[in-house]
Parts: sequence; structure tokens; C-alpha cells
Amino acid sequence: MSLEGLKVLITGGTRGIGLATAQAFLAQGAQVTIASRKLEHVHHALESLNHPHAFGFACHVGEATARQELVEQSLQAMGGLDVLVNNAATNPHFGPLLKADAEHWQKIFEVNLMGAFGLTQLCYPALKASAHASVINIASVAGLKVYPGMGIYSVFKAGLIMMTRVLAAELGPQNIRVNAVAPGFIKTDFAKAIWDEPAHLKPVLAATPLRRLGSPEEIATCICWLANPQNSFTTGSVITSDGGLTL
Repeated sequence: MSLEGLKVLITGGTRGIGLATAQAFLAQGAQVTIASRKLEHVHHALESLNHPHAFGFACHVGEATARQELVEQSLQAMGGLDVLVNNAATNPHFGPLLKADAEHWQKIFEVNLMGAFGLTQLCYPALKASAHASVINIASVAGLKVYPGMGIYSVFKAGLIMMTRVLAAELGPQNIRVNAVAPGFIKTDFAKAIWDEPAHLKPVLAATPLRRLGSPEEIATCICWLANPQNSFTTGSVITSDGGLTL
């Protein structure tokens, strides 16, 4: 699998799945721009990547002005765009859905759904000019199945999955592929509330046929597979990488 020469923008790219994805693309010859809300996290990640074709900028994807600046900076740094990976996400509420307040709903909507849509919209002209255009949205098994305490997060990940399918249909005639990856429980800081608490982890492992959590690198492999120009007939797909959790 060769990703040589692809120009890739990854949000939420300074840790976990995003950073592993940046490393995977760079290892296969791509140029990569990573983005994260805090500039110090961007600097630290760039030091970790230590690659001449790695670029990074601060961006709160929930803010329209910040999204615009990120796209402009990324296009200037790489000279174009082939792949957009909408990975940034937040989940400030864990608990019963009816106990969430309007602020929780708004924040998750702005980052998890509107952030992905807004960036896709802004990147559309550059993607349209690419011979290998691909948008990859990082969804979740929580968008496919109900998990206790993850109500709002689930609602918007389900929305992201449907947005993926709608955009795949609408952008296919422009040769822009749109797919999603739905990870299961992955050992990242984002999911620490699950894997660091035995009472939460035990039932997750019991329900997972492989009896373990996934790694960021395993999800990065799925993302790179979807971005590969040799995989040019795949669009509108949702690839689950969950150890069998949703069986």
C-alpha cells in the first residue's frame, strides 16, 4: 500500500488515533498537516513526528473562523489537499441522556458534527482539484449501537455516519470519496474513563470477542486503507474496527 505524495489534513492529530494516523501516512510517503486546539500540543506532536513533511497548526474545529484559517494554512503548507481526516471529537457528558444540558449538546454538535461538516465544505474546492480526493470521518461504534452513558456522543456519531453517506452520494460525481471508520473501544486518553476503571472495562472486554481493546495504530491502518488511491471504488462505507463488539 503506497500513499506516496498524498497531502493529508488530520484534525485531532496530536495524540491517540490522530497522531498514529499522521505517523502512518508519513511512513508511507505522504505530506501531513495535523491540527489540535492547543498550540503546545501541536508543537509537542511535531517534535514527536520529527519529519520534514509534517506540519501543524492550532485550530478549534468548533469555530468557523478557526476552520477557515486551518484550511488556508494547510493548503499553503502542502500546496494542495488530497485527504481530509475528520478525527477531532469531544464528549463532555457521560451519563443518562436526560441529565445532559443544552451546553453539552451544543458543544458536542459544534465539534463532532459541525466541525467535520464545516471542514469538508471548506476543503471541497481543493479536493475537487485532486485526482485522489478522499474524506474520512472518524465515527464510533457508539453511532451504531447504544452504550450506557454515551447518549449525546452516540447521537452525533450516528449523525456523522449519515453525513458520510449523504456526502458520498453527493460528491461521488466529482470523484471525491467519503467514508467513515467506526472504532470500538481503543486505548487512548480519550477513552481513559472506560479502560482505567475496572467496573467499566470488564463488561466491555466481556462483550468483545477478541477480549481486548484496540490500539490507535490499528485504526490508523483502516484510515490509510480507505485513503489509498488503489482503493478507489470504496465510498459511502462505514468500516467497523471493534474487535467484534458490534456482532
